[in-house]
Amino acid sequence: MKIFAAEFIKSCVSPEQFPTSSLQEIAFVGRSNVGKSSLINSLLNRRDLAKVSRTPGKTRAVNVFLVSTSDPDIAQFYLIDLPGYGFAKVSKTVRTQWEPLLEHYFIGRSSLLRVVLLVDSRVVTDQDCQTMGWLRSIGRSPLVVATKVDKLKPSERVRTLRLTHRSLGLAEGDALIPYSSVTGEGKEWLWGALRETAGRTR
Repeated sequence: MKIFAAEFIKSCVSPEQFPTSSLQEIAFVGRSNVGKSSLINSLLNRRDLAKVSRTPGKTRAVNVFLVSTSDPDIAQFYLIDLPGYGFAKVSKTVRTQWEPLLEHYFIGRSSLLRVVLLVDSRVVTDQDCQTMGWLRSIGRSPLVVATKVDKLKPSERVRTLRLTHRSLGLAEGDALIPYSSVTGEGKEWLWGALRETAGRTR
């Protein structure tokens, strides 16, 4: 599959700014510093489309990207980059602005095709588990991706990923996609899962 185009459209700081097009949306969410921007750049074959910051909690808006591919099942869609959660140094005022915005997005978007939840392959936090439970409770059961697997030692990989799978309450048949933005591992698997989801809605 080829990526014909991937471009930043806008940043939204209120629900009124969300896209009004009927295009399907795929949203990426995860805690701060989980590697979300790096994964998006890797997935779309772009070096700096999503800005990678050394400051966790930097993304404070809902960022919208328009993606066009060669696959008829997922030919064009909005990729939604959501603010990271769980960074203690982000002010309480900022966090109280994020939460209603994210809640409105997840609950109110009829065009939302799939939520991709990113977790650090090395450690699952309570907030990851709470986010997983909340998404399920509102009918947005996410596709889970374990990032930074290149940082796992071969001897600990299987055990760590099994623990991640269990900690998130995933069923035996539920996918947990190991991903590395450095090596590209998991990229085809993730695209395949997204294409499958899009194909079921056609």
